[in-house]
Amino acid sequence: MVKTTESDSLYDGLHEMSTLDLVTSINALDRTVAESVQKQLLAITALIDDVYEKMHSGGRLFYIGSGTSGRLGVVDASECPPTFGVDHGRVIGIIAGGDPAIRKAVENAEDDVNQAWEDLKAHDISTEDFVVGISASGTTPYVLGGLKKCVEHGISCGSITCNEKSVIGGVVSYPIDCPVGPEFVTGSTRMKSGTAQKLILNMITTAVMIKLGHVQGNKMVDMQLSNDKLVDRGTKMIMEQSDLSYQEAKTMLLSHGSVRKAVDAIKAK
Repeated sequence: MVKTTESDSLYDGLHEMSTLDLVTSINALDRTVAESVQKQLLAITALIDDVYEKMHSGGRLFYIGSGTSGRLGVVDASECPPTFGVDHGRVIGIIAGGDPAIRKAVENAEDDVNQAWEDLKAHDISTEDFVVGISASGTTPYVLGGLKKCVEHGISCGSITCNEKSVIGGVVSYPIDCPVGPEFVTGSTRMKSGTAQKLILNMITTAVMIKLGHVQGNKMVDMQLSNDKLVDRGTKMIMEQSDLSYQEAKTMLLSHGSVRKAVDAIKAK
């Protein structure tokens, strides 16, 4: 299989470019990523609908990946509780090499074909859950091995890769193969491939959480009140839906712990 993620950059002589030429060229390539993702919207939709069904029935969403792909999964999972007010155990990101690999590469972690399944078993993975493997190349042994084991055990799986007809995509029921073409720096998949993966991850969790009811209108009504900015945002959201003053709305918000609960209490009066 020819991997576009490993193909030679369309640019050369990078070390001789000016700073403006470098950022202009990178930006020119970055602009093509959203178009690549657009071509995969039907595949993304199919995956989202199955994830929603699993989570609506009480299941969880898992991401497994290594390197940049693993970090992106961890980041997306970690943003769900503050943004949508869900428990930390509802969306779980697992990276090859464990938490130390989030900050520093762990040697050979991605090459262990058995470890992902062990990592998933530590979370009592079951057929109620959904697993998404993230791999720019579509061949990462850690991810491939984990997905194969999940399939063997009847667990629903999807994948996000950046090569056409990827090996990993051929294992799962919901493959998203999103080729973005050569990277600016040959093989540096933290660039366009990472951007494509991030865009798709944004779609998955945002759409699922909206369908689960954690957004009303266009507002994050279940967001955690973890800092002054979010308290201020929540207060103004309550003011928009009531005739309360700023201080009254803030008091209600802090008393009830979320915009949703505060608004429900106001309407119940």
